[in-house]
Amino acid sequence: MRYDVVVPTLGRPSLRRLLEALAETAGPRPGRVIVVHDGLAGVELPNVAEVAYERLAGPRRGPAAARNVGWRASDAEWIAFLDDDVVPAPDWAERLATDLADLPGAVAGSQGRIEVPLPAGRRPTDWERNVAGLERARWATADMAYRRDALVRLRGFDERFDRAYREDTDLALRAERAGFRLARGSRSVTHPVPPADRWVSVRLQAGNADDALLNALHEDWRGRKEPRGRRGRHLAVACAGVAGVTALAFARRRAGVLGVLGWVAGTCELAWARIAPGPRTAHEVATMAATSAALPFAASYHWLRGLVRARRLLGVPGRPAAVLLDRDGTLVEDVPYNGDPARVRLLPGVREALDRLRDAGIPIGVVSNQSGVGRGLLTEAQVAEVNRRIEELAGPVGHWAVCLHRPEEGCACRKPREGLIVEAASALGVDPASCAVVGDIGADVGAALAAGARPILVPNGRTRPEERRWAPEVAADLATAVDRLLEGGR
Repeated sequence: MRYDVVVPTLGRPSLRRLLEALAETAGPRPGRVIVVHDGLAGVELPNVAEVAYERLAGPRRGPAAARNVGWRASDAEWIAFLDDDVVPAPDWAERLATDLADLPGAVAGSQGRIEVPLPAGRRPTDWERNVAGLERARWATADMAYRRDALVRLRGFDERFDRAYREDTDLALRAERAGFRLARGSRSVTHPVPPADRWVSVRLQAGNADDALLNALHEDWRGRKEPRGRRGRHLAVACAGVAGVTALAFARRRAGVLGVLGWVAGTCELAWARIAPGPRTAHEVATMAATSAALPFAASYHWLRGLVRARRLLGVPGRPAAVLLDRDGTLVEDVPYNGDPARVRLLPGVREALDRLRDAGIPIGVVSNQSGVGRGLLTEAQVAEVNRRIEELAGPVGHWAVCLHRPEEGCACRKPREGLIVEAASALGVDPASCAVVGDIGADVGAALAAGARPILVPNGRTRPEERRWAPEVAADLATAVDRLLEGGR
């Protein structure tokens, strides 16, 4: 059993503690420890002599995107995801090997146990109880291992979840929908309670926006996977408060007083529900009173914001399931038989266009003829180095489908045949007919048509006039092509 460890991080001090614990845990060592740094430039990551870990730059679009960068850089059978604020147990690696050993292929993932140490001798605070909820969370990526093959089929984490919330639940629900099972393991990590100010519970209400997206993707998921929360009560209390203040502003005193009393009653009920199980110190009581007054409004605002965002992301019919792009002349300047990463130059607007696809949750693949390898003009390793450099500049690519054959070999993969389109679509877990293919010459259009995909020609100086004429769809540049794809339709 080969496994790699992937850790997304913002460069928090807790990362050192995690890496040191990984170095000390008993059991088989990971092939690679891949730390995806998704924070601000200039933040230093710790040097831990016992762990030679790899540093990759994240796209700064949240942990889902960072984890995708990590697992796609791995070729191990299993990917063990850890958060940068957990501490693996001394026997974590040994138990991980036991958890994963002989799991049938129908099992896509294995979750470890999360232990949150709470203070002895007093009741936990509201914040401490909130963190302790991780012990009951299902499929939390604080410690979750997935088969790489399953991640490929599921297209990894949905990058539309741009916060550390619900992206793990979405992946688990998609795995179960695809016929996989998820197992519980015996290994464990400790998740210490981090320090927080008194308004942390209000800020956490931003997660309601992710709940709205999750509801749109997986109807009634909470009723099947988790107990229902307080959203209905939050909406009622917030509406009562807004209605009361509005009525008073228009001199509707009776209605205004009733609305304000409803908000006060709801606030008191919420505050007591949070105070009763806690330590009931003066600081805790004051914190619960203040935050309980604001919580229904924050929760309702983020829920409504999430509904609008989910409609924007999901309410456009006709969007492609994946976008497959030619490499030379479409993404980068065309340098014939280029094997030198230093000569890679992105075409204008490429990074911005691809980021828009990623933000919309549309997987990206590259389909490229590289006959220079078959001709002996460059090596496969050089092609891979150039592709890595393109990802450094343009962001992560879900799959690279490359034909290395000479034209006269008559292979099934070289464009304009459909082989690369079929390969990339399969790797991304989509139907080739649901893909869009963007390229700069007739071979790209021909490959798309052969696979039943939607072709968009983005011509340049080497595009022949006849290729423009018979292409079903032509766009002035990549940004325009992406505009059309995101708008849906044809």
